[in-house]
Amino acid sequence: MHTGRISFDKLPAMDVTALLDGLNPEQRDAVAAPLNHQLVLAGAGSGKTRVLVHRIAWLMQIEHLSPGSILAVTFTNKASKEMRHRIEELTGISPKHLWIGTFHSLAHRLLRTHWQQANLPENFQVIDSDDQLRLIKRIVRAMNIDETDFQPKQAQWYINQQKDEGLRAKHIQPFNDPRAQTMVTIYGAYEDACQRGGMVDFAELLLRAHELWLNQPSVLAQYQNRFRYMLVDEFQDTNSIQYAWLRVLAGDVIPVMAVGDDDQSIYGWRGAKIENILQFTEDFKGAQQVKLEQNYRSTSNILNAANAVIDNNPSRLGKKLWTEGEAGEPISLYEAFNEQDEARFICEQIEQWKIANSDKRYEKIAILYRSNAQSRVLEEAFIRAALPYRIYGGQRFFDRLEIKNAMAYLRLIQNRHDDAALERVINVPARAIGEKTVQQLRTLARENGSSLWQAVTQTVEHKTLTARALTSLTKFTQLIEDMENTCSDIELHEQVDHVIQSSGLIEHHQKEKGEKAQARLENLDELVTAAKSFNLEEAQEKQLENAPEDALIQSPMEAFLDQAALDAGDTQADEFEDSVQMMTLHSAKGLEFPLVFLAGVEEGLFPHKMSADDPVRLEEERRLAYVGITRAMQQLVITYAESRRLHGQEQFNSPSRFIREIPTEYIQEVRLKATIKKPVSNFFSTTAAKEATGLNIGQRVWHAKFGEGVILDMEGQGPQSRLQVSFDFDGTKWLVASYANLKPMDA
Repeated sequence: MHTGRISFDKLPAMDVTALLDGLNPEQRDAVAAPLNHQLVLAGAGSGKTRVLVHRIAWLMQIEHLSPGSILAVTFTNKASKEMRHRIEELTGISPKHLWIGTFHSLAHRLLRTHWQQANLPENFQVIDSDDQLRLIKRIVRAMNIDETDFQPKQAQWYINQQKDEGLRAKHIQPFNDPRAQTMVTIYGAYEDACQRGGMVDFAELLLRAHELWLNQPSVLAQYQNRFRYMLVDEFQDTNSIQYAWLRVLAGDVIPVMAVGDDDQSIYGWRGAKIENILQFTEDFKGAQQVKLEQNYRSTSNILNAANAVIDNNPSRLGKKLWTEGEAGEPISLYEAFNEQDEARFICEQIEQWKIANSDKRYEKIAILYRSNAQSRVLEEAFIRAALPYRIYGGQRFFDRLEIKNAMAYLRLIQNRHDDAALERVINVPARAIGEKTVQQLRTLARENGSSLWQAVTQTVEHKTLTARALTSLTKFTQLIEDMENTCSDIELHEQVDHVIQSSGLIEHHQKEKGEKAQARLENLDELVTAAKSFNLEEAQEKQLENAPEDALIQSPMEAFLDQAALDAGDTQADEFEDSVQMMTLHSAKGLEFPLVFLAGVEEGLFPHKMSADDPVRLEEERRLAYVGITRAMQQLVITYAESRRLHGQEQFNSPSRFIREIPTEYIQEVRLKATIKKPVSNFFSTTAAKEATGLNIGQRVWHAKFGEGVILDMEGQGPQSRLQVSFDFDGTKWLVASYANLKPMDA
């Protein structure tokens, strides 16, 4: 554990002042620590990026480490770019020689440099998730496996999960489990297809880079000699293979600074291991621990609420956020009648906020929810209220259909053996090459152990298909050859434009008509713009810096395709016009907003019903609540509903335990029930029903058959009045008052 303060007396005064000025004591400890292992527990809004940037500057200016000897790992490309920019801004030193990047981009850089030692072709292709799934579908069909029992999507998840755990198909023992045996067989066939076609998926980048360390001691020694210090951001989000990669590289020679927050570990469902940060000080002996607890984002009321909630998690390293700022407004808590009332309330609150803050933008507001299914009602309410909104994290540029089609053509020009690219565009636009023909090509490729392109050329040469099919295949192969010839001596953006024009994609997407067609054409235009602004030198510096003299130097197109594939794997949303941001709680991590709404904070929804009885998953749900609360800077509004229709069913859930865990002194209940705007006919109907039955909404009653329950709604007049009752053990039922014979429990 880290104890005491760092002494700065013997360090150069000017440099120390420049690097440590404005940092709080704990931040200074982290920045100026000795060159040993260090775990920095950085609470939400505690300035962790600032600490990372100043630490790197300290290493260069005070410890005199060369930029090329520092390795910094981030979790998004956006974070990498921001870190580079801030380092240059702080030090005036170009960060181009620093190894800063995501796990995937750094692994990609290593494999490009050491492709032979990694047993890869020098022009291997990085494939994204969609192309990976397409390849798995082809393999499953080729093996005559029933897709209803073994869905390709499940096989994809299984393969990626095994890779994240560092396991090849040959390492897995399915024993006598037929299903596991089939999955392992699919995994093995997928590995063979990727190796044959020179294709590498995202999980493979990490696994192959880890195997490079293990199988090539000389390569490992080369990088252990090169790097003098390693920094890892968002350490709580590392998975098994990433942690293993870091440990092997660090060995006993490279100090590691791990920066993260165990209270914000919310990605266990996609492989993140909170155990990595919890056991860091055991695995990296002698590691100091520094806690960054001073928050620069939120008011103290918000922080106190977050602390109170997360304190209920037993498995944590422990810290308490605080601020020198004001107490701020209490957290507003609204109990809605149903999800429509909840959405209406949120819209009204936003309208009032805008009236009071006319100079502020809607993008300062976020609505967070646990399930995507919650967004529909909110969207409808926003449309009715004419409020601008967007779903944060929508489809990204390189994920769009028209872009993926164009990129597949570009990839095929670079690598004829890219089966996923060929399958995507062999009949797009339609050129009379049907599924039957493609299946025959797959069969031939499988029998010969070749790529689909080789199967196409062999089929054309031996004329083994119908004349019509052969003509179509010949035209297709000639199109690809002509594209390559034309693109051989023109600029990158001209290559992209030529491929888009000559492929027929313009005419193909124009057929969709309307705004969708126009949007697709504009996106294709934007792809040309992206190619024109592509910085080849910057890309090559990232990928091949300090590489051996005989390392492969990529062409502009190859570098562009690789960068596009890596960007498509990032998790950043597109930017749109000023609008309220709607997103899941998982998408909100790393963001902050002056005004935040947490919607649907009810048992069964948040925490999710699948997690409520599992202590480990419940802790992650509570961490998710902590993340949601700490997104708010000035105002936090929590809403829940008495009843909610989800997945086609009416649900009656109690307020979430996370609400009950917040001390009442930090909460102010908003009571607007009397202002709920029901249709006039409903209002009179309810009033008449009350008069006829002598009962009220919310009253507990007893039924001879169904037992105890609570009245949720009532309608009608006289003897035909109907009551909606939620019974404790028999669910919700509508009953005719004259026959139900309900007895008030307080009678």
